[in-house]
Amino acid sequence: MTLDKRQEKFKLKSVLKYLFPLILATVFLFIAFRGVDVNKVLETISKASILWIIIFIFSVMFSHYLRALRWKIIISSVKKDAKMKNLFGSLMVGYGVSCAVPRLGEVTRAVLIGKWENLSRSSMFGTVILERIIDVIFLGLAVLISFIIWSDNIYSNFPWLKSALYITTFLVILAFIFLFFIINYKEKFYNTLIKIIGRISEKYAHKSAYIFEMLIQGFLSLKGIKNYFIVFTLSSFIMLNYALSAYIGFYTLGMQNQFGIHVTFAMAWVLMSISAIGVVIPTPGGVGSYEALSKAALVLLFGFGESISLAYAILTHVISYILFIFTALISFYILNKKHENIFNVIETNIENL
Repeated sequence: MTLDKRQEKFKLKSVLKYLFPLILATVFLFIAFRGVDVNKVLETISKASILWIIIFIFSVMFSHYLRALRWKIIISSVKKDAKMKNLFGSLMVGYGVSCAVPRLGEVTRAVLIGKWENLSRSSMFGTVILERIIDVIFLGLAVLISFIIWSDNIYSNFPWLKSALYITTFLVILAFIFLFFIINYKEKFYNTLIKIIGRISEKYAHKSAYIFEMLIQGFLSLKGIKNYFIVFTLSSFIMLNYALSAYIGFYTLGMQNQFGIHVTFAMAWVLMSISAIGVVIPTPGGVGSYEALSKAALVLLFGFGESISLAYAILTHVISYILFIFTALISFYILNKKHENIFNVIETNIENL
């Protein structure tokens, strides 16, 4: 393959990489807005309670503080005195970047915390992967709890959730088995796996080797029964606080006093679990997918009207989106002493990951 053809292929991959999330977001937005009176949605949002919006903001930010604290525990064996401001700042910058380019935020925060705390960026990316595995496990548990506390019509309205739960459980078990072998039988398992992949593609063998190494570094950074317990506890509190934020969201629009529906924390938990799946879908910042799934849960499970349900989804998402962007810019400006352009920092270091 000539150099020009390689460049064309690379450009095509880059275009598809950034175009696909936008197309996906557009499709989900179409689904969310279909058959809804937009003027009524905007009118509902305009009447939102400022006091409850402020409380919602504090709740959302506290969730991310807990995430930064969990990250500190995970990397404590690597660097015990890592500063919370750097951990929280890099986490928020990562979220801000993900609002524009899905999943690039994970790379960004690994690069930044490595830079600000003088740590190995590869090992930090390993801890980010570890966090994502923990998040998937707890999201699966959250969905399972949702089935238990709201079993009436969740099966009929979201039949795919059951399949998603089975698939997630299978993948989590598979991941545990994989990590058990790669940590306890590193050399033998590692070499065998790389040889098998190498027979298919030498390029993917090298990439796999690098990813495996980062995974090992990430998992080895979490040491001690005490730290495992703390991480489990913090992860539980993070999910509870996400549900609390969803619950507070009802009050921002006065939904607790409409349609004769008694709003409960159980409803908030179920809504959080389903809408979280929307955030996992690779759209920029969860745009479209969050709105579509949140609206569907509010309408189909709880009986709210379509307009107020979409208003809830848009309001809570826009607040979170603005928080991510604003906090990301402020954090990067304050913590990055040289004040380099954020994308220059990423481009300079991304090849080292």
